[in-house]
Amino acid sequence: MNDTNQTILTACQHLECKGGVEETTIREFENLSGLSLPADYRYFLTIANGAEGFLSDDIYVMLWAVEELLELNRGYEVEEYAPGLLLFGSSGGGEAYAFDTRGGRMGVVSVPFVVMELSKVRFLAPSFTEFLEKAVGGKLQC
Repeated sequence: MNDTNQTILTACQHLECKGGVEETTIREFENLSGLSLPADYRYFLTIANGAEGFLSDDIYVMLWAVEELLELNRGYEVEEYAPGLLLFGSSGGGEAYAFDTRGGRMGVVSVPFVVMELSKVRFLAPSFTEFLEKAVGGKLQC
């Protein structure tokens, strides 16, 4: 098992996870959105298509199911207020977690739900796996 898979499985031990989805569901999202999801996030979705809970003492996450991503991003009007972001979850409070698709690197960022705009984006990690590692280690700075 590689480090990415181990990190994702470790994170899932901390969370209440829904069952994973088939690759066909992920590809359907990618076709509808025009985006290619990062490989580590794709793997996570096959293990847990949505998850919620504390990854460390003070870091709570709500990770959305792939079938909810388009609807929630439309509902939060991300394309209007923060174009280039793909929200995939939240802190359970006022912060959204997103992939930053600008520039093609798909790093993980946070952005406030209220006053959502690109100037408020904060870089969290270069990958979904590193986002989980930081969160589990209590080192995620939102």
